[in-house]
Amino acid sequence: MTVFFVVGAIGLLLLVLSLVVGEIFESFEIGDGGISGLAVGIGAVVFGASGVLAQSADLADVWAYVIAAAFAAVAGFVAQTVINRLSASEDAPPPPLEGAFGVLTATTGPEGGEVRLEGVRDLESRLAWADEELSAGTRVVVVGVSGSRVHVRRV
Repeated sequence: MTVFFVVGAIGLLLLVLSLVVGEIFESFEIGDGGISGLAVGIGAVVFGASGVLAQSADLADVWAYVIAAAFAAVAGFVAQTVINRLSASEDAPPPPLEGAFGVLTATTGPEGGEVRLEGVRDLESRLAWADEELSAGTRVVVVGVSGSRVHVRRV
């Protein structure tokens, strides 16, 4: 039973490390998208727990290991499949804003203003600044980005 406790404890430690530090096995590109430390940790915890349960039900040691390994493999596979599907559904990064056209919605100058961008998927309106003072309604193009603010100039 000690083996099951040790493997389960290692799995729990791996789960906590993966949640706190981040993906531990990220550099190992094994399989489709690599192996997740969370999936390995889940498999190890399930191995330990099911092995302890099998031995406490007075099954032979061989059957306890077989049952623990089978449950661990299924749990690890399901966890890895869910993690791969979740990571595949992440949004793509936003397109670059340099070169995007828009119309100023407020007077904009070196101290700031606002622009409504055309054809940008993430935010339609952004804080903006320009080298010269431009009035609301002026058509502009984005020439630079600083955080969420854009640097614009007259078209």
